Amino acid sequence: MSSFVGRRKKLRDLIREANADALLVTNFTNVTYLTGFTGDDSYLLVTLDGETLITDPRYTTQLEEEYPGLALEIREPGVKMLTAVVKVLTAVRPARLGLEGNSATIAFERALAKEFPKTEIVATDGLVERLRLVKDKTEVDATRVACTQAKRAYDVVRASLTGSMTELEVAAELEYRARRFGATSLSFPAIVATGPRSALPHARPTNRKLGESDFTLIDWGVNSGLYMSDLTRIIVTGRISPKLRKIYEIVLKAQLAAIDAIRPGRTCEQVDSVARRIITKAGYGKAFGHGLGHGTGLEIHEAPRLAVGQETKLQPGMIVTVEPGIYVPGWGGVRIEDDVLVTRTGHEVLTDVPKQLEDCVLAS
Repeated sequence: MSSFVGRRKKLRDLIREANADALLVTNFTNVTYLTGFTGDDSYLLVTLDGETLITDPRYTTQLEEEYPGLALEIREPGVKMLTAVVKVLTAVRPARLGLEGNSATIAFERALAKEFPKTEIVATDGLVERLRLVKDKTEVDATRVACTQAKRAYDVVRASLTGSMTELEVAAELEYRARRFGATSLSFPAIVATGPRSALPHARPTNRKLGESDFTLIDWGVNSGLYMSDLTRIIVTGRISPKLRKIYEIVLKAQLAAIDAIRPGRTCEQVDSVARRIITKAGYGKAFGHGLGHGTGLEIHEAPRLAVGQETKLQPGMIVTVEPGIYVPGWGGVRIEDDVLVTRTGHEVLTDVPKQLEDCVLAS
């Protein structure tokens, strides 16, 4: 409970910096971050001295369980969100109201402006997201759980893999096992791609069998309830060809070097460049066509981004993926991914699934 109070307190400081009297939070994920309430179709009005959740009767009992004592405006069936927001704002009458620019629609902003002609309405840019960049202990602990659940699910599935299993069957097994270990769901639909299909960074599982190729790429993550993990590993189901060994070792070298470069004060672009230089020097620069990584949290893709042009400086409490890859059309792709916490003195790798090439060989 106290962590949510602390987050709203920090948000009020940002509202003051924006010279506003209140912020209407319309992004449902941001509402969850600020209150712990996991329902959708709800807005949160945060003023300099309080907050009101605008929701509907479906969530009354849920709110009593998740956040008792929160001031509520319950909009009855048939009452539009705009009408409920107007009612709450009428009681507050802020002189300057902030709206989440990346969430609220232009039509909604215009409707509010018509209802409150004396209120200056300004679009804000990522105030809550700025807070979400750095995870507190509660968030880090929840991410640790997600990483553990992902490992346990993978270990069980890996032990049962056979060449006759399809990509779709492996993906289904991962989700089933993750749920058995306490996960709410996978963080995203698992990517299971054999051989040439692994050259597609976001390949969708098919009925292709693992035994049809020498290796399979598996990208999965677990939602522990609110917070998410994200990993990628290669499974070798046939022989380790010279080309697979060469490309795998390049990607692994790039990943380990980039992880080693993570520490407070480094920019996201600097970390990306460490991996990119290694892959480029090896002659595969054009085959690494995406950023090195991204933040995780309440969403599987959050800020910050480890990528070219990203000048955000790493801070203790940030959690990022490190996932270099080399993709060769017609042959396949290799990506290795782990979740990394930025600490005060450097970093901590939160995921510990073995990743030396020999560890990836499926025992026959």
